[in-house]
This record gives sequence, structure tokens and C-alpha cells, in this order.
Amino acid sequence: MIFIETKLKGAYVIELEKREDDRGFFARTFCKNEAFPYDLKTDIVQANMSMSKKKGTLRGMHYQLAPHAETKLIRCTKGSLYDVIIDIRPDSATYKQWFGVELTQENYKMVYVPEGFAHGFVTLEDNTEATYLVTAEYNKDSERAIRYNDQAFSILWPVAVTELSEKDINHPDFTESL
Repeated sequence: MIFIETKLKGAYVIELEKREDDRGFFARTFCKNEAFPYDLKTDIVQANMSMSKKKGTLRGMHYQLAPHAETKLIRCTKGSLYDVIIDIRPDSATYKQWFGVELTQENYKMVYVPEGFAHGFVTLEDNTEATYLVTAEYNKDSERAIRYNDQAFSILWPVAVTELSEKDINHPDFTESL
């Protein structure tokens, strides 16, 4: 696994270290020992997946409050998506900054999203699937979100957002009090 820190401290793009031969390749997609030097949370308690039927489907920007805050490891397993994270840690040097990266079934990249970040993505093609490994179980009372087009962040989505849940459409503007 190759860990590439993003401009947002503690968040990483992870590339696979492939061992290839005539059959294809083998690579680790998760290894607690390889994550240890980067001080990453690795106590995975839940695995989730999503499937989005249409290009332009947006899911996000979601997070959970402590004590149910989640660390996530996201990978696109079919199709392609543009994954975005926002640093909402008030004491962080990159507070209110965002980072985006394309995840595809071909590039095998993953995003490590630490606690204190909002997360979401938009699909770049039809029938896109994503998997998420998370360190906390979903807790409805701790669930929060930021509207995908909140001017506090001015995220540059690479495609038009055409599909949104009613819930995601109605997320409030970001407030400093989490």
C-alpha cells in the first residue's frame, strides 16, 4: 500500500502496491500494520456499499459527531466517482478546506477519511458502486451533513449534480458550531 497524504492533514489517498504476473495482480487493500506508521485508525467495525444508477448522483456531504465520529476508507469498485472530503476540525490548519480525487474501478485508489471530515461523492458514470470501511457504527442521533453546494466551501464538482436524495437537497448551510 502506498500512502499519499493530501493537502488536508491526516487524510490520505492510498494506492495499491500491485504484485503482477500473467494471471493479473495481487494487492492488499487494507493492512493494519502498514497503516501503523501513519497513525491511522484501523478498528473497522462496519463495511458499507452504495450503488448509484445514474451519472451525476451525489451522496454527501456526511459526517457523525463524537462519540460516534467515523473514520472511513472509501474505494470505487465499479464505474467511477469524484470523492470529496472537507476538513471541519476547528483546530486544524486546513479547517474548511476541501480535497477531491477521482476513484475508479481501473485506478484502484482509495481515500482515507479521518474523523472530523465531511465526506461525499458524485458519480461520473452510470451504475457506479463504492465500498466503505468505517470505524464506528451508524448512529442516527449523531448524523450531520453539509449541503453539497454550500458557498462556505465552493466545491468544484466535475459533472452536473442531477440526482440527489430529498435529505441531501435539504442539508443546511455549514455552521461553525458542530
